[in-house]
Amino acid sequence: MSSVEREPWPEEAQIRPMHELDVPVVVAIERAAYQFPWSEGIFRDCLRVGYVCRVIDVGAGTAGYGIMSIGAGEAHILNVCIRDGHRGRGLARKLLIYLLDSARASGMNEAFLEVRPSNTVAGHLYRSLGFEQVGVRRGYYQASIGREDAAVLRRALLSGPA
Repeated sequence: MSSVEREPWPEEAQIRPMHELDVPVVVAIERAAYQFPWSEGIFRDCLRVGYVCRVIDVGAGTAGYGIMSIGAGEAHILNVCIRDGHRGRGLARKLLIYLLDSARASGMNEAFLEVRPSNTVAGHLYRSLGFEQVGVRRGYYQASIGREDAAVLRRALLSGPA
């Protein structure tokens, strides 16, 4: 049994591998969500090098995506984003649990991610999934004025579901 209570999510929400044809939609979601978005090239590079790249579809449309690198016993969750209008429905939680389960199934022992301290909604979600702050990366994120620190979060990947 999971130590994280699972929320009901839309039955129609399906997670699948991201493909090259998904990149324009993923870039549009990214640009709508972030002031300093990843470029199309970054998403294409993530696919090319074999990162775990997934999209979550709701009905006939893509509602979000997640990207994770794995290796040397560690998973790094690099980007998770849900399209405006689909937020608050448990889709990010579903996607994160999927990524954590995938990391564990690949033999990873722990997962890391960075989050802006100003992104309190994401920080709350990560902590509810068992992530704990283990450090700070000074000036990690570009900001409208200067740079913003990143909180570095870690979660052990024990046997069993996320």
